[in-house]
Amino acid sequence: MNPRVIGVKPLEDYRLELLFTNQERKLFDVKPYLSIGIFQELRDTSVFNGIRAFNGSIVWPNDLDLDPDTLYLDSQSIS
Repeated sequence: MNPRVIGVKPLEDYRLELLFTNQERKLFDVKPYLSIGIFQELRDTSVFNGIRAFNGSIVWPNDLDLDPDTLYLDSQSIS
Protein backbone atom coordinates (compact mmCIF):
# COMPACT_ATOMS: atom_id res chain seq x y z
CA MET A 1 0.00 0.00 0.00
CA ASN A 2 1.28 3.45 -0.89
CA PRO A 3 1.50 6.27 1.66
CA ARG A 4 -1.68 8.24 2.25
CA VAL A 5 -2.29 12.00 2.10
CA ILE A 6 -2.22 13.89 5.41
CA GLY A 7 -1.95 17.43 4.04
CA VAL A 8 -2.75 19.33 0.87
CA LYS A 9 -2.14 22.87 -0.35
CA PRO A 10 -3.64 24.22 -3.58
CA LEU A 11 -1.13 26.02 -5.80
CA GLU A 12 -1.38 28.15 -8.93
CA ASP A 13 -1.92 26.54 -12.32
CA TYR A 14 -4.13 23.75 -10.87
CA ARG A 15 -1.38 22.00 -8.97
CA LEU A 16 -1.46 20.53 -5.48
CA GLU A 17 1.30 20.20 -2.94
CA LEU A 18 0.70 16.96 -1.08
CA LEU A 19 2.14 15.70 2.20
CA PHE A 20 2.05 11.94 2.69
CA THR A 21 2.19 9.74 5.78
CA ASN A 22 5.86 8.96 5.06
CA GLN A 23 6.54 12.75 5.30
CA GLU A 24 7.26 12.93 1.56
CA ARG A 25 6.11 16.10 -0.23
CA LYS A 26 5.00 15.81 -3.85
CA LEU A 27 3.36 17.93 -6.56
CA PHE A 28 0.27 16.69 -8.36
CA ASP A 29 -0.94 18.35 -11.56
CA VAL A 30 -4.75 18.39 -11.83
CA LYS A 31 -4.80 20.02 -15.31
CA PRO A 32 -5.12 16.72 -17.24
CA TYR A 33 -8.38 16.02 -15.38
CA LEU A 34 -10.04 19.41 -15.99
CA SER A 35 -11.72 18.35 -19.24
CA ILE A 36 -13.21 15.15 -17.81
CA GLY A 37 -16.82 15.10 -16.59
CA ILE A 38 -17.36 16.42 -13.08
CA PHE A 39 -13.70 17.46 -12.81
CA GLN A 40 -14.59 20.41 -15.06
CA GLU A 41 -16.08 22.05 -11.94
CA LEU A 42 -12.52 22.45 -10.66
CA ARG A 43 -11.83 25.09 -13.32
CA ASP A 44 -13.56 27.45 -10.89
CA THR A 45 -10.63 28.39 -8.67
CA SER A 46 -12.89 28.96 -5.67
CA VAL A 47 -13.93 25.30 -5.90
CA PHE A 48 -10.39 24.12 -6.64
CA ASN A 49 -8.97 26.01 -3.65
CA GLY A 50 -11.57 24.46 -1.32
CA ILE A 51 -9.65 21.20 -1.23
CA ARG A 52 -8.76 19.41 2.01
CA ALA A 53 -7.10 16.21 3.12
CA PHE A 54 -9.63 13.59 4.20
CA ASN A 55 -9.34 9.93 5.14
CA GLY A 56 -5.96 9.42 3.44
CA SER A 57 -6.92 11.22 0.25
CA ILE A 58 -8.21 14.63 -0.83
CA VAL A 59 -11.72 15.98 -1.27
CA TRP A 60 -13.23 19.13 -2.73
CA PRO A 61 -16.42 20.82 -1.45
CA ASN A 62 -18.49 19.15 -4.19
CA ASP A 63 -17.46 15.70 -2.79
CA LEU A 64 -15.10 15.15 -5.72
CA ASP A 65 -12.00 13.16 -4.77
CA LEU A 66 -9.06 11.30 -6.25
CA ASP A 67 -7.66 7.88 -5.40
CA PRO A 68 -4.75 8.15 -2.94
CA ASP A 69 -2.66 5.68 -4.97
CA THR A 70 -3.13 7.83 -8.08
CA LEU A 71 -2.08 10.89 -6.09
CA TYR A 72 1.10 9.20 -4.88
CA LEU A 73 2.12 7.41 -8.07
CA ASP A 74 1.31 10.24 -10.51
CA SER A 75 2.90 13.08 -8.54
CA GLN A 76 6.43 14.43 -8.68
CA SER A 77 8.73 14.57 -5.67
CA ILE A 78 9.64 18.00 -4.36
CA SER A 79 13.38 18.25 -3.87
